[in-house]
Amino acid sequence: MNVSLDWRNIAVIVVLAVLVALPLYVAVTGDRFMLTLFTRIIILALAAMSLNLILGYGGMMSLGHAAYLGIGGYAVGILAHDGITSGFVQWPIVIAVSALFALVVGSMCLRTRGVYFIMLTLAFAQMAYYIVAGLARYGGDDGLTIYKRSQFAGLIDLSNKVQFYYLCLAFLFGGLYLSRRLINSRFGMVIQGSRSNDRRMQAIGFPTFRYRLAGFVIAGTMCGLAGALLANHTEFVSPAMMYWTRSVDLMVMVILGGMGSLFGPLFGAIALLVFEEALSQVTEYWQIILGPLLLLVVLFARGGIAGLLTSGRHG
Repeated sequence: MNVSLDWRNIAVIVVLAVLVALPLYVAVTGDRFMLTLFTRIIILALAAMSLNLILGYGGMMSLGHAAYLGIGGYAVGILAHDGITSGFVQWPIVIAVSALFALVVGSMCLRTRGVYFIMLTLAFAQMAYYIVAGLARYGGDDGLTIYKRSQFAGLIDLSNKVQFYYLCLAFLFGGLYLSRRLINSRFGMVIQGSRSNDRRMQAIGFPTFRYRLAGFVIAGTMCGLAGALLANHTEFVSPAMMYWTRSVDLMVMVILGGMGSLFGPLFGAIALLVFEEALSQVTEYWQIILGPLLLLVVLFARGGIAGLLTSGRHG
């Protein structure tokens, strides 16, 4: 009997079933906070999933990935501030701006490796951070309140928390499907091969730079969409969305859940944010408790939560 495969499948099925049924639980219990919390978890899981595409599968350790969260959020916030509330206008602009920024950043950063790549992605993210912090018209350091969520001509009401939750969940499922297709395609195999031995992949005829750049743009665009969802969820955007510490949060979700695992970012986002919420109710110094827990996971569960679910394969 293949125990590990069963445990992993059971965990995935249970998590997805809970996410789908959560609004029913909220309707019965009246616990609206759970809906708000898990909406945030789903959005950040989508952002972490986009990072996993380039970090877990491509070996591209971007320390500026949260910049796309901010870009997506500010695209929605700035347009709403100027009276453009149609989602049919806002969201294509989010996609275009996020993809363009990722293309520019990737075309420069991907020519480097190791610590140089990390520092360049961080530099671009900090540049974006200081640019939006200097936009006095749009709140500067204080951020920008969004008074009206994206409008979709009555097709879906984002002010309805249940409808918005299911929209976010649909984006998460879409992200999972896209990730699976990419990972198992020739495109994904080239990116993974480039992570292992880029020179060999080039020697057998693959233009790895183009493949890696395309993956970088896809990941940035996906994270930009997560930023648009986050802006509608919080009805507020601020430069803190794209600060480097938010990129570290996304990286922790990926590592905690399991790098290079399809469902790892989702497991990591749920674990991190639920732990954070639970510990913050106990003490204001919850980071002191969470830090060692994360350290133990990194030291003794190299594959993260997904690795733990797989480790019992021969049990």
